[in-house]
Amino acid sequence: MSTPQFWSTPLRYLRWASHEKPAIFYSLIIGAMGPVSLVTLPPIRRAFGDVDPEPIPLTYPIPQGPRNIPQGYDDE
Repeated sequence: MSTPQFWSTPLRYLRWASHEKPAIFYSLIIGAMGPVSLVTLPPIRRAFGDVDPEPIPLTYPIPQGPRNIPQGYDDE
């Protein structure tokens, strides 16, 4: 059984795909950039001064002190 062309000579396959099947070639390049960007982009982003936002609160803040009951809305 022969080895598939990509796994036996990957650079030669990429050169062939860039000429004959550019959609496959560029999809491989863009797909390979995903995991690389997970490692490289956060330090670059922080170097340019972008900070992580504060986390969204998961509960409503409870005010301190007694509750003020609104006046003037009762049916009389």
